[in-house]
Amino acid sequence: MADTTAVSPPAEASIPTQPSPTMPEQQSPPPDDNDASASPPAEPTETALTTTTADTDGANPEKKTKKIIRRKRRPARPQVDPATIKSEPPPQTGSIFNIWFNKWAGGDRENQYLSKQAAVSRCNIAKDTGYTRADKVPGSYFCLFFARGVCPRGYECEYLHRLPTLHDLFNPNVDCFGRDKFSDYRDDMGGVGSFMRQNRTLYVGRIHVTDDIEEVVARHFAEWGQVDRTRVLTSRGVAFVTYSNEANAQFAKEAMAHQSLDHQEILNVRWATVDPNPLAQKREARRLEEQAAEAVRRALPAEFVAELEGRDPEARKRKKIEGTYGLQGYEPPDEVWFSRTKELEGAGGAAAQLEAPEQPLMIEPASESAVASQQWGGGGIFSSSAVAALQGLAGGNVTTQQAPKAAGPLVGYGSDDDSE
Repeated sequence: MADTTAVSPPAEASIPTQPSPTMPEQQSPPPDDNDASASPPAEPTETALTTTTADTDGANPEKKTKKIIRRKRRPARPQVDPATIKSEPPPQTGSIFNIWFNKWAGGDRENQYLSKQAAVSRCNIAKDTGYTRADKVPGSYFCLFFARGVCPRGYECEYLHRLPTLHDLFNPNVDCFGRDKFSDYRDDMGGVGSFMRQNRTLYVGRIHVTDDIEEVVARHFAEWGQVDRTRVLTSRGVAFVTYSNEANAQFAKEAMAHQSLDHQEILNVRWATVDPNPLAQKREARRLEEQAAEAVRRALPAEFVAELEGRDPEARKRKKIEGTYGLQGYEPPDEVWFSRTKELEGAGGAAAQLEAPEQPLMIEPASESAVASQQWGGGGIFSSSAVAALQGLAGGNVTTQQAPKAAGPLVGYGSDDDSE
């Protein structure tokens, strides 16, 4: 037998284990806690695994190494300076200050809209998006102050600093910010909203009317998610924006409240009411049906769904053979096919199982023992031998009264008459 010896690679091909001097990440000192300008450490999105594979050959020894690049996520930055935040009461927009809701109430409705203050800041998705502490907690809600552009905590925030996606699912009783919904909308269609209806459409009022108003509205509201439909009433300065996801509509409502587009107007963003257009109602009903059909497709097996939708070639072939009644070139419709399927199942198959079982009668007939006793007793309370003995002792003068015939186990019904 030939001896096998392991050939080690030469010393020139070995990889040094000392760290390279040109690696600033390993030699840079940790950030000082007292230094305000020190940035937080970036969180890696991928775990760096060093894998080394050695391919050894007696003639050509080689050693291959795989280089892994670390990708780092950007932490969320503070949108405003925490030192500039002041706890002051809101500006007066009414006649009565409600201490429970921290807002002013009362006054004329039109004056209330005219006295609205412009938003202090606006969220910039391209610069403000980043990871926070909430990314490590599943089911976290989105930051309301981040949507308004005034969150001072940055990566230390306990809420998400990004846009909602289709994978973010929440309880229907709360919105994406974790606020409780109500059973009905407010009179001005503001606030959190209602859990009785899935609303994805926003009403945008007080828009400055220009020639390119449709392009301006679509450009500003497309920052907060995918938009399905945008309808602009140019003569009134009003727009209706419908998002694909309800969470994006909730985020956009808070992000665009009291904001301005390309001019210095103050937008009035509210929830939209139900569209009275019959075409819109049919379109919404069709969308709900498509969602339900998609949920059914995911729940059923793929083979069964393919057979129902007519994408199974074997099912189509079986349908042509069993439902044509022997006629060449005849393709039966679905109604004829279903009726033919029931016939093929047979009377003793599934069709017989669908029939209702026989129900017992409320008043059952007399049992066989009762009938036998009546026949044996001759219709009386004594047996025939006892009656014959009594007649012999009394000289045949004993008369017996025949008992009434019983129609069943329930006999002798009473009467409601007071005379009885």
